[in-house]
Amino acid sequence: MRNPRPARWFHAGLYVTVLALLGTGWWLLLGREGSPSAVARATGVPDAELHTVTGWALAGLVVVGAALGARGWRTFWRESVRFRRGDGAWFRRWPAAVLTGRFGRHEGRFDPGQRVANLVLVVTLLALVASGVGLALVSGGPVFVWFARVHRVATWVVTPVVVGHVVVAAGVLPGYRGVWRAMHGGGRLRVRDAERVWPGWTERATARGDDGTSGRAGGRPDA
Repeated sequence: MRNPRPARWFHAGLYVTVLALLGTGWWLLLGREGSPSAVARATGVPDAELHTVTGWALAGLVVVGAALGARGWRTFWRESVRFRRGDGAWFRRWPAAVLTGRFGRHEGRFDPGQRVANLVLVVTLLALVASGVGLALVSGGPVFVWFARVHRVATWVVTPVVVGHVVVAAGVLPGYRGVWRAMHGGGRLRVRDAERVWPGWTERATARGDDGTSGRAGGRPDA
């Protein structure tokens, strides 16, 4: 199995809160605070208050995740910062591979694109959480202005990365078809999907008897 149940639930909590924060955040950033969004009308809670409450939920989730998932975080960081020779070739093939599925070879648990996205997401989300807490605790002055600037810039940076992650993870691109199973549906991948996107990891996981895929044939996962 590629991702254990606690990691999948943590991921689900993250994307629910982050998507809610981006939705309410952009609504407010575009000056729509005086016009309640559909969610605000449905809940009866103003968008600004929804944004604040969801921000505290994300902050709590990050703290709990860091406290209970220390081992998983170490693995995540180790795999995200480890770039290898040949990753440049993977990036050169990537634009065509998202349609053809012919990705370059890589050996990591995450492909080189995922590693970059992981680092950007973690840095920007931490900046959003820290600056959001600052905005909630500081009522005004230059410190408030600084927090607001950091919050706004981090929002601009994280939005396209989150959108790209959703597109890739949803499997709507032919090269990434089926990858959604890594975080949903029990966390087990079809072997053809695992070998296409994470070839090195799949070989090692299969050798350990933990292939993270569904079905077997002839001693190997069934494609």
